[in-house]
Amino acid sequence: MDDLIRTGIIATDGMKAQATRLRVVSENLANADSLSSVAGGDPYRRKVVSFKNVLNQETGVKIVKVDTIGNDKSEFGRRHDPSHPAADAEGYVLLPNVNPLIELMDMREAQRSYEANLNVITVSRDMLKKTVDLLR
Repeated sequence: MDDLIRTGIIATDGMKAQATRLRVVSENLANADSLSSVAGGDPYRRKVVSFKNVLNQETGVKIVKVDTIGNDKSEFGRRHDPSHPAADAEGYVLLPNVNPLIELMDMREAQRSYEANLNVITVSRDMLKKTVDLLR
């Protein structure tokens, strides 16, 4: 029975980590067109989530946690638009380094991982219920 409880803890922490990832992906998509409002300023910079394994002291199992939410250091795009308030001296505006296609792929992957962890919890709960029914 302890193994089923540990399984639930592992899956729950996996769901929490993927929920954070979904939130960050949503933020990236919402800001995919956010430009600077000052001349030569930086636009929105894509955020990325990294995970780490942590030992849960109570149960003795390794769980996943969000390590950091950092900035993607890739280059900004550029578009020539001298009339834009964020245009530099050469007339170029920096564009966010957010690729909506990549964000949608990340969202789909996080969604599938979240659903897999949810299925683990559902199966574990059903197994616990059947075990209790057998013990009656």
